[in-house]
Amino acid sequence: MEIDILGPLAISGSGVIDHANLAPKPRAILGVLAGHPGRLVPVTVLMREIWGETPPASALRNIHTYLLQVRKQLAQAWGLPRRVVADKLLVTHPGGYAISDTLVCYDHQSFTELSARGRRAIANGELLEGINFLARALAVWRGPAFVDVVTGPVLETQRRQFHDTRLGVVEAMSEARICVGQYHEAICDLTVPVAENPLHEGLHFQYMRALGMSGSRARALEVFNRLRLTLVSELGIEPGAAVQDLQRRILASADLGVTAGHPPIRAAKY
Repeated sequence: MEIDILGPLAISGSGVIDHANLAPKPRAILGVLAGHPGRLVPVTVLMREIWGETPPASALRNIHTYLLQVRKQLAQAWGLPRRVVADKLLVTHPGGYAISDTLVCYDHQSFTELSARGRRAIANGELLEGINFLARALAVWRGPAFVDVVTGPVLETQRRQFHDTRLGVVEAMSEARICVGQYHEAICDLTVPVAENPLHEGLHFQYMRALGMSGSRARALEVFNRLRLTLVSELGIEPGAAVQDLQRRILASADLGVTAGHPPIRAAKY
């Protein structure tokens, strides 16, 4: 039994994937619970996610109705009686609800575990093994987190956290690939994230470096110029010292293998 949120909301059971045939509000309820497995989610948090700061008088009754719909969907997907779902999997507690973190698997937990194993391997000098784990972690993603869920304050905050964590893993894997000479693989990994995150200096740093070390120094300089133009026009700031130093080294045809001072790779935690 699995619930996936890194992409379209999906419920998996017996090898069959159900793309959560739920209306928007029950879908949001399931998203919040699946994003916090094993933790009590207060009813007040669910209300704020659905209606903001002005819930209707019927909010509590509506939340109960949405939970019944979610339990029905889980029971159908997993072939279980609704009573079992209510007693074991999506449980009512005083003041809120909690979804199991032991009987149900979640793609974001798999992503976190694989990312952590990859970072540990890299820290221990086992770069190829680390690259393998990080690539497997990124393969868990099927699209942006909660892509088909109408997000309120809770889900939007978590969506951003998942997004930033994923970029940190891309950055870490690219650094490891460059260290073992997999320049072209790093370029492939970075092309789309760089285009989608035009203000992310860490990704641009690794992209420039991979391009430069693969012999594409002109393209690397184009990436720097595009980054600088975007930062100046949108934020009124210049690229950081590490990126500017890398640009100077590319212009001087200096060694690009030295990484001291590059933008820090984010920890794969949230």
